[in-house]
Amino acid sequence: MSAQLEIFTLNFSQHELLIALREWLALEFNLHSLESLFSFSLNNAYDPARHQYNATRIWEQVLKARPDSHHKLLVLTEYDLFIPVLTFVFGEAQLGGRAGIVSICRLLESFYGLPPNPDILFQRLRKEVVHELGHLYGLRHCYMPFCVMGPSTNVERVDAKEWKFCPECLETFARARNDLALRLGFPSVK
Repeated sequence: MSAQLEIFTLNFSQHELLIALREWLALEFNLHSLESLFSFSLNNAYDPARHQYNATRIWEQVLKARPDSHHKLLVLTEYDLFIPVLTFVFGEAQLGGRAGIVSICRLLESFYGLPPNPDILFQRLRKEVVHELGHLYGLRHCYMPFCVMGPSTNVERVDAKEWKFCPECLETFARARNDLALRLGFPSVK
């Protein structure tokens, strides 16, 4: 099957992490990805008062650059992200749309003064990526215990939830992926 997800990196030096993530998404979700190059302009995204980057303004650039793409578009970064109504976000995505972003800045143990832990970072990253992909496929926040679509207001909440969807969210996710595949003329996704 051809790629269904286009991944862009922005200030992201964790190449092995990206490879592991792509392999994991293919294995667990049959979601094939490709890595793409893109030159980001951060002029309108950086807020000097907050020392953070506006998540929406970053993924909007990718969306404008790929107007005819049928792929879901995901930016991975190490920059600290925010949206105007929140102090920070781990990621953000268009609900039922095509573009989103995930940051590992606050997923890193070093952000909290702890020694690096690649296993914890990978667990956290896959949860946040699946969460944002869920939004891209139309899922809203879920309040079932441990569902990956639960809101993540702090890293402890990220750690507490699983990387899996609850049964209802999984059904919605699978239906949305199949609907998209059929509209594009691809065989249905298993």
